[in-house]
Amino acid sequence: MKLIIAYIQPHKLEDVKKALAEAKVGKMSVTNSLGCGAQMGYEESYRGIKFEVNLMKKVRLEIAVNQDFLDKTVEAIISSARTGEIGDGKIFVLDLADCIRIRTGEHGKDAVG
Repeated sequence: MKLIIAYIQPHKLEDVKKALAEAKVGKMSVTNSLGCGAQMGYEESYRGIKFEVNLMKKVRLEIAVNQDFLDKTVEAIISSARTGEIGDGKIFVLDLADCIRIRTGEHGKDAVG
């Protein structure tokens, strides 16, 4: 079992959801987040006062998958989130020690689905 954490641009969320649905991946958690990476932010001014905006808006996806869904899930995210510009995001793949479905008490691969 793996936990995929992906940070993408907010305007690409619908494209990613569509690509994941086509890959038969429908279970995910989505959170708005702020972060900085290679973009390093930009400078704005408000009422004549300049300030640096270095935390960019991103969307965080968390998707638990069994090993046989890993590659197609990652490929779906990459193909639908990529613009070729700085700020497209990152994908992290972590080992998932266990998963428990609260409703049924199932553990492991059966709980992930």
